[in-house]
Amino acid sequence: MVNTSLATVTSHKNPEWVLSLKNVSKTFGGVKALSNVSFQVKPGEVHCLAGENGCGKSTLIKIISGVYTPDPGGSLNILGQQIQSITPAKARIIGISVIWQDLSLFPHMSVAENIAIDEVIGVYPRMVNSHSARPRVEEILNRLNVTLNLEEPLKSLPIAQRQIVAIARALMGQAKLIFMDEPTSSLTQSETKVLLRIVQNLSESGVAVVFVSHRLAEVLAISSRVTVLRDGHLVGVFPTAGMTQTKLAELMTNQTLVSTVTATTHHNAEPILEIDSLSRHQEFQNVSLTIKKGEIVGLTGLIGAGRTELAHVLIGMNQPTSGTIRLNGQPVNFHSIREAIAAGIAYVSEDRLSLGLIQQQAIGDNIIITVLKHILNVLGLISSPRKESTVAHWIKELAIRIGEPVDAVSTLSGGNQQRVVLAKWLATEPRLMILDSPTVGVDVGARAGIYKIVRSLAKQGMGILLISDEVQEVHFNSDRVLTMANGEITSEHNPVEDTVEQLEALVYA
Repeated sequence: MVNTSLATVTSHKNPEWVLSLKNVSKTFGGVKALSNVSFQVKPGEVHCLAGENGCGKSTLIKIISGVYTPDPGGSLNILGQQIQSITPAKARIIGISVIWQDLSLFPHMSVAENIAIDEVIGVYPRMVNSHSARPRVEEILNRLNVTLNLEEPLKSLPIAQRQIVAIARALMGQAKLIFMDEPTSSLTQSETKVLLRIVQNLSESGVAVVFVSHRLAEVLAISSRVTVLRDGHLVGVFPTAGMTQTKLAELMTNQTLVSTVTATTHHNAEPILEIDSLSRHQEFQNVSLTIKKGEIVGLTGLIGAGRTELAHVLIGMNQPTSGTIRLNGQPVNFHSIREAIAAGIAYVSEDRLSLGLIQQQAIGDNIIITVLKHILNVLGLISSPRKESTVAHWIKELAIRIGEPVDAVSTLSGGNQQRVVLAKWLATEPRLMILDSPTVGVDVGARAGIYKIVRSLAKQGMGILLISDEVQEVHFNSDRVLTMANGEITSEHNPVEDTVEQLEALVYA
């Protein structure tokens, strides 16, 4: 890279690229994470960076934002100027901002303090004066066309509004290029629409946005071009006009992905779960459904339809206000999750990060957490041989790709983390598995592996309730599909008879 002091960098007038990397590589301990990757973003462009987990997306972003130093030989051009070296602080000064999935905000500080944190504190330590930045904060929020209570602690805000705070903070730093890492993974559909409108407004005002998301429909809807990485290499840069989700997934995985209906009939099978006129005040009402032995029943609808609330009642997290639940023909009324687990129900939550796993704990510890009492020795202590046997069995059974069982579960990819969640619940030997959005944050290649496991469990006789707001997901992986809206079951569909387009039209009408 050309030796240019960052302090003297000034942008060319109307540069062709807000960012241009050429032949950038990065090696970690002999492993090539990136190999001669080139990446360009136009001013005001919404650009997608796509690829499976481990393809090099995060490494590339960290090089651009100054977290990692690339291998010698590549070049970095920002706003028309060649840059030799860059640090996170200097990247912010230049106008590059990254909004990571965890947002990196300060929960106990106010909204205004979070937005103005870089301007108030600055690159170097100094006396803090948050009030001086307030007019600028208000100006930024007006630009985004949103209203927030600036004195409210950030921790009291929902995740969607925290995303807006993170974007406002980037704009406070005069950001010209914003990277958004999985910005919609925890948002409802209506919240996602708001965020995408903000992204479009940023683009129209001249701010470039690089969008990273596993939700391919969003990628194609919001971006004009997509750069695809695979195994640390550049596959290519493609216009999103005319691109399909299937084609993009095939570019990411180098596999031909064929979506086929897998539905089978279970007319003569015994019912495992029977719900009759089940209601919970202000959440759902008069829900009736049956799941038979070996059957996968899909439940879809817009976020907020009451699907997750229904799952919380079935697993004993909440109590119904009326109606009945029968498990294997016997009425049940669970007052705790522990009672539901003992009865043979397992629940894979949509919130894997906070409800599904203990991120800082070992992979093995996460797998055995639901069956601790079954692996104790005569002294009431955990038996190491039983623990190791249980962990090894499920790692092999679900083909979980790990380093060592003692590694923190946070070191795994999204797909492998979800397999750990499945292993944790399968260890309880359930008869009914409730899967609530099981592929959120999981890349397209890993999804196929997870659903192969789900179908295998059904063939062994397990009943499965598959909940998802992705219509294609339930259509191609369920034996029957129920739609839900405004807290009620609205229709039932046979995937063999009804097309996915018909189902989508009904759900999104």
